[in-house]
Amino acid sequence: MTKNLLIFFMFFGFSISAQKTTLSGTVKDSLQNPLSYANVIAKPKDVSRNLQFAITDNEGYYKLILQEGDTITISISYLGYKPIDYTFIALKSATKNFTLQQSSEQLEEVIIEMPVTVRGDTTIYKTSKFINGTERKLKNVLKKLPGVEVDKNGGVTVQGKKVTTMLVDGKKFFGGGSKLAVENIPANAIGNVEVIDNYNEVAFLKGLTDSDEMAMNIKLKEDKKRFVFGDVEAGKGNKDFYKTSANLFYYSPKTNVNFIGNINNIGEKTFTFKDYMSFSGGVNAIFSGNFNFKGGDFSQFMESNDVLSSKQKFGALNITKVATSKLDVSGYAIFSNSNTSSFVENVNEYTTFTEQRTNTTTADNLLGIGNLNVEYTPNTKEKWYVRSQVKRTNNTNNNSLVSLINANTNTIATDRNLTATYINQNIEWHKRQNDKHTFSSVFSYVFDKNNNEAFWQTQNPILQGLIPTDNSQDILRIHQLKDTQEQNIDAIFKHFWEINNSNHIYTTVGNKFLSEDFLTDDSQTLDDGSINNFAIGGFGNDLNFKLNDLFLGMHYKFRTGIFTVKQGVELHNYNWNLANQTNLENNKWVVLPDFLANIEFNKSKKLQLNYNLKTSFSDASKFANRYYLQSYNSVFKGNETLENNLYHAARAYFSRFSLYRGIMLFANLNYNKQIKGVRSTVDFNDVNQFLTVKMFENPSEDWRGNIHLEKTIKDLKYKFDVGFNNSTYIQEINNTNQTNTNNGYDYEFAIETLFKNFPTIEVGLKTDIGKFTSSLNTSKFVTTEPFVTIDYDFLKGFIFNFDYKQSNYQNKTLGQKNVYEIANATLSYKKENSAWTYKITAQNMFNAQFKQSNSFSDYLISDSKTFILPRVVLFSIGFNL
Repeated sequence: MTKNLLIFFMFFGFSISAQKTTLSGTVKDSLQNPLSYANVIAKPKDVSRNLQFAITDNEGYYKLILQEGDTITISISYLGYKPIDYTFIALKSATKNFTLQQSSEQLEEVIIEMPVTVRGDTTIYKTSKFINGTERKLKNVLKKLPGVEVDKNGGVTVQGKKVTTMLVDGKKFFGGGSKLAVENIPANAIGNVEVIDNYNEVAFLKGLTDSDEMAMNIKLKEDKKRFVFGDVEAGKGNKDFYKTSANLFYYSPKTNVNFIGNINNIGEKTFTFKDYMSFSGGVNAIFSGNFNFKGGDFSQFMESNDVLSSKQKFGALNITKVATSKLDVSGYAIFSNSNTSSFVENVNEYTTFTEQRTNTTTADNLLGIGNLNVEYTPNTKEKWYVRSQVKRTNNTNNNSLVSLINANTNTIATDRNLTATYINQNIEWHKRQNDKHTFSSVFSYVFDKNNNEAFWQTQNPILQGLIPTDNSQDILRIHQLKDTQEQNIDAIFKHFWEINNSNHIYTTVGNKFLSEDFLTDDSQTLDDGSINNFAIGGFGNDLNFKLNDLFLGMHYKFRTGIFTVKQGVELHNYNWNLANQTNLENNKWVVLPDFLANIEFNKSKKLQLNYNLKTSFSDASKFANRYYLQSYNSVFKGNETLENNLYHAARAYFSRFSLYRGIMLFANLNYNKQIKGVRSTVDFNDVNQFLTVKMFENPSEDWRGNIHLEKTIKDLKYKFDVGFNNSTYIQEINNTNQTNTNNGYDYEFAIETLFKNFPTIEVGLKTDIGKFTSSLNTSKFVTTEPFVTIDYDFLKGFIFNFDYKQSNYQNKTLGQKNVYEIANATLSYKKENSAWTYKITAQNMFNAQFKQSNSFSDYLISDSKTFILPRVVLFSIGFNL
């Protein structure tokens, strides 16, 4: 069916396009230099027809797709140049080149009429020139701006480059992430949109950082300032399904307040793991290579979207206050609570046997994040930041597992509780001493505490020979406490010496200190209530791990022509010691070179090459030399003789974007090779596993690559993705080394319609191929997914959205096949100039019962069926404030 649809849209697109004509050419100045980002506007004589718009690329090329037979006025404008009007009758495709003359008039008079204005690294979109009033949220507005795209996860790209910071009236919106902004800011509040390339929140640091940041600043309409605006929505569905949401905003010159709230039981997650990571704190991009914020062990909070039942509560408040002309204070608070239940069936292939397993889980996850930022600017050449963040989570997880191996069944109940607290405090200082010398420093303190409690209960013995249990008890009850407490104290100082515009020398000196406590206690509760502590069997850890990293780095950066090259080296002195049960101290020097080359052929065609020799240390749990339980079927023991991992990391990245040619191309290739590294070893006794870690020489090698290509021809956009990964690594199983390979390939092809007054339809096919090869066997999985999405604005005020996916899953090794279909649809209506919106939403329209997938680990291949929410039909009413 999908192949037929693809062929249909290809021929349909060409037949429709036959009624179109093309006007193309160049826009140059009087010296015949190309003018990039010039505005080319086509105004049909028939005022009922829409304006057509193009902007020139870096070579000054433009292209307009026009309705055949129309009489059109072509207007060309560019900042600082006299505009030109040209009349064109679209009888056949033609080429027309334009030459603009510099203007002596006031530039402001020209800017007002230009849909797109480029000033250095800033591009300004006058959104009123592109929208028609049917837009509901910011994402709908952005999708209509030339060169701007919004993906399904709320990510925004401009000219193929990802937006890393989202601002509203110059202030960060909930920490600067794009998703909450594009999904929640009402379209009717949006004025102009500014895109700032090579962005740094400290203006005088721009050009010194290697990070390729881009910011988008949403300018609000004047009538949306100084009063509350936003929208609220409430919906009721079948089987007691419901959803309520509220997005409220208040903006004034000195005070901004944003609130987002959502309560639902339809599986809609306002806050995902990706969102959580964007709120994990951080420092200026100038220090990006010196910090790796883990943000706390809150991963258990981030449950899968594929659940049998779900209750989600989410609230977020963001306040920004301009206290004085030199002092800004901002902060946000985020609250999220989810109650879910899930059911998963697994077929697990171990080295010598196969296990059938079912998991029934209920989870209650509570997360709170608080953030306070103080920004002080004593003058234009100095900047201070004080950032504080607190995170707290309480998670409970109750699981019932049934394991079947060789006709032997075991049922294990597992209850887990996690309480975690994370505090981060950092102070930044930046100083532009003069044109040659700039200084930056940061001090950071992190406190991260996790209290884990687990309780296993079963009627059958488990981990026989690995744990000292009394198996004469009627019920086997095992209890574990596992606590970690980590403190990081880091201080870094940087000096930037700009010898001239083309030659820089950067010096870095710093010290990073880590102190981590790791405590475990495993025991059995006997039938009479007494305790059988496993300490007599070598269990129970009480370890303090300290790591100090004193380092000095120097880098030389130069520009010549299209090349920008940065090369340098860092010298690290690592000192680590283990205290309490084991007392060891080690010290070593490590030299880490790095290289970065940016080749900018033009603003829209770039190549980046970089190489790093990197190192890392394991956490305290890997050094703890006494046993502790990892799960109902695995026991782990650390290794106090571990040292640092050392590995090569290289990357090549190419990007190409052209509005004129309708091309967007990204290609990247990554290579990683461990020189020496820490890897797990495992000894099997049926399903029971004893794991430890040891150092290996050249234990792994990994290649990954991806190509993404989009090409627009007439009114059709063709999309093509292909990716691969190839991993080879050493694995020790039952005291025998084996070499495993994991090969994965994926490709996707899609066609999207871009016709005016016609639905936007995307039809495509996605295929994933996974192949895992060990010394003893090979497993292969193939998933093929045809898909269709439809977005259609019709009549006056109706919007229809539909997405469909058919998943064809094959386990080639076991000869298993499965097909399931997922479809969702939304129909909404909003009368012009009305504040009310009416919506009908249908999720899982075909009432699919489960999704199927596979996964690989070092010694396990898993085939999974994950059961999902049933069909949901919801009617909701919204009101715009």
